[in-house]
Amino acid sequence: MFIGEFTHTLDDKKRLSLPSKFRKELGKKVIITHGLDNCLFMFTLSQWDKIAEQLGNMSFGNADSRGFNRIMLGGAVEIEIDTAGRILIPDFLRQYAGVNVSDVLKDKDNAKLVFTGVHTRIEIWEEKKWKSYKEKILKQADSLASKLSSIGAI
Repeated sequence: MFIGEFTHTLDDKKRLSLPSKFRKELGKKVIITHGLDNCLFMFTLSQWDKIAEQLGNMSFGNADSRGFNRIMLGGAVEIEIDTAGRILIPDFLRQYAGVNVSDVLKDKDNAKLVFTGVHTRIEIWEEKKWKSYKEKILKQADSLASKLSSIGAI
């Protein structure tokens, strides 16, 4: 299970070190794809197999299913973790998450990404977007808890 929040910086070669707490559970390869709310989703290979199976079972006759599958499956990339525990996220996924590589090479403050453990997946956020999103959700925490409680979720 993935939990916790960790901030890491892209290096000059655009590599990103994975949090040491997550490395053992991740294995030697991971899947990264478009996430929701402009973050990236990272899955272990075994968890990805389950997600891909569920997505693959959705009706391709439904436009929403087709669109979601195209983004999640079509944007998925298998990434190898190097011996130092680093990954190289493809440009198109970094751009989706709002990480501008030219800014990264000029200013390390723009190179910070946040890893957030969310049970069976890890989300990767551009730091400023994460802080903004988290601030918004924290302000709504009581209301969200009440809504979830009313449907028996918590």
